[in-house]
Amino acid sequence: MDYTEIIKSTPVVMVEFFASWCPHCQRMMPVVEQVKELLGGVVDVYKFDIDENEEAAKTEDVNGIPTFIVYKNGKEVWRQSGEIDGKELLAKIQSYQ
Repeated sequence: MDYTEIIKSTPVVMVEFFASWCPHCQRMMPVVEQVKELLGGVVDVYKFDIDENEEAAKTEDVNGIPTFIVYKNGKEVWRQSGEIDGKELLAKIQSYQ
């Protein structure tokens, strides 16, 4: 599946761009996993390592990591870079369902 297919895979999709060497990204990993569990498959959550997905990161104009992007029906509706509270991230994603 390419990036365009991924962001259209379900009505609402959350994508995280991260790097394994990034301390902020490492702190967000368990938070993102918990959010993913709480969403229970209703919203697809995808994680892209910027070192392995440079083209997608460039195409999506990712300048900082971690960067979270929420898509609704294939269109970007929200974006934030940096650490974010798990409850805030969950509420933001759910607001687009």
